[in-house]
Amino acid sequence: MAKPTILMIGNYLSQPKHNRNIWNDLSDRLAENAWGVLTTSRQENQFLRLLDMLQTILFRRKQYALAQIDVFSGKAFMFAELCSGLLKWLNKPVLLNLHGGGLLDFAKKHPRRVTALLNKSNLVVTPSPFIQQGLRAFHPDIRIIPNPIDISRAIFRPRSELQARLVWVRAFHAVYNPTLAVRVLHHLAAEFPNIHLTMIGPDKGDGSLQLTTKVAQVLGLENKIELVSGIAHELVAEYMDRSDIFINTTNYDVAPRSVLEAMACGLCVVSTNVGGMAWLVEDGQNGLLVPPDNPEAMAAAIKRVLSDSQLASRLSVNARQKAASLDWSVILPKWEDILVNVLEAGVNGKA
Repeated sequence: MAKPTILMIGNYLSQPKHNRNIWNDLSDRLAENAWGVLTTSRQENQFLRLLDMLQTILFRRKQYALAQIDVFSGKAFMFAELCSGLLKWLNKPVLLNLHGGGLLDFAKKHPRRVTALLNKSNLVVTPSPFIQQGLRAFHPDIRIIPNPIDISRAIFRPRSELQARLVWVRAFHAVYNPTLAVRVLHHLAAEFPNIHLTMIGPDKGDGSLQLTTKVAQVLGLENKIELVSGIAHELVAEYMDRSDIFINTTNYDVAPRSVLEAMACGLCVVSTNVGGMAWLVEDGQNGLLVPPDNPEAMAAAIKRVLSDSQLASRLSVNARQKAASLDWSVILPKWEDILVNVLEAGVNGKA
């Protein structure tokens, strides 16, 4: 039986230039489960993207029953404000999905804007307790729907006796601090002469890819690093399978897909302890957490895993179990329940 149509508003940009994100998969999964789905926008240019979003909201208003908006900080927040305002003018129910480690700082700087946006919505969700707790003062009813993973696509291999083969999967952008991975490698290279680092991700154009390459050259590590500047998402699991340790170097984070995928593959995860990472990675149980931008601390954590097979085995098995608990088979029904609740509540109600 056909279900109502959902308008999903966010960045639906093309691969491999951009990483495939959870909301891309969510639209596909809902469509496979008989929901009608419209998405906007695939426009690269920010102005054209906003224009496309607003035009889709207005001109296709008879085709959808509910709109879901992905909300981020910075300029993207204005997109959410404008889209939400137009939707409310059209009397369309609005579901907000809050993302991004920078949203809490943004809320502190712009409390009225954040409060106004959240209070106009019919329901607010987020994948992270970090965001839920941080924004509770702005909106008391923010519900959790964790980021999911397709466990069947992971190539699981339990790790115990590890090789010094590291993998990093994010975008080359300053917020993800890719040069930290190179600096960590520098601290390990003398003790582990066969160490190798694979770095996978699209170039976001802020100079981070070039800086990463330069740092590797200055430190004499070019022959120990493979830079893969954007590949199809389906190939990421194969690269992960060639490695034993996943390093996450970001300065801001919530519940990153790449870490979930590494856990599903059984890699030993070593991550900076920022944002919502402590809700995803339990230090010493399914991964190790270290302070941000601290190459010595991250290198020391990697040494621990390489030298302790029991620790490595525990991290690997528990990581897989954590990822399995977040499979789409578990999370998609939660999304469907939320959508039904918002639709049943009606335009003027709260779910």
